[in-house]
Amino acid sequence: MKLDVLYEDEYIIACVKPYGVPSQPDKTYGVDMVTLVKEYLYEEAGEPYIAVINRLDRPVAGIILFAKDEDTAAKLSDMLQDGEISKYYQAVVEGFLDEPEGEYEDWILHDKRKNTSKIVPKGTKGAKKALLGYEVLDELDTDEGPVSYVLVELMTGRHHQIRCQMAAHGTPLWGDTKYNPRFTSASGRKSGSDKYPEIGLYSTRMEFIHPVTGEEIFLHREPEGKAFDIVDQMDF
Repeated sequence: MKLDVLYEDEYIIACVKPYGVPSQPDKTYGVDMVTLVKEYLYEEAGEPYIAVINRLDRPVAGIILFAKDEDTAAKLSDMLQDGEISKYYQAVVEGFLDEPEGEYEDWILHDKRKNTSKIVPKGTKGAKKALLGYEVLDELDTDEGPVSYVLVELMTGRHHQIRCQMAAHGTPLWGDTKYNPRFTSASGRKSGSDKYPEIGLYSTRMEFIHPVTGEEIFLHREPEGKAFDIVDQMDF
């Protein structure tokens, strides 16, 4: 698999993660982004240091950022924690949102045993605040029902946050076998590569000040995939 590099310098490298590829090694022992980046950077001096900054779920594609040394990784991780890295996603969800733009503020509880998250009342033990902003780009009536094309700004980085919040507010992501009831019924029959289908979520834009050089970094990639093909065809 050829690495699609968006930006690279001495300290960081940003790439495009394809659908179905994990951000880092996992128990499936298949190809992963950390290994791909290491192979791309490999030199005779030995295996390079690589740290993933913004992990993307396996069925999500788009921009993923890595640090090339521990100091830069620590700085970027702090920036991410402090909200100094702006992260935008484009999403295709089923249904129409109540407002053309707004924010969702919820409390999310991660169930590690089931590898899922859910919205719970504030004050629930172990729950974390989840905040995102959204803007509806388009609304479409398809043969399978109403669909919305949405720009999402992810303000916090909780487990399955966009997937969980969108589903909880009545507009689950297209293709999501964990949070969209229309697709969960078919997930049990999947096997092999089909077990991790792509969903309508793409990391499309990232903006931050370079922690070492002070340069303004703007990363952008237009989304692609089955869900976005549906939107394009309907617009046409």
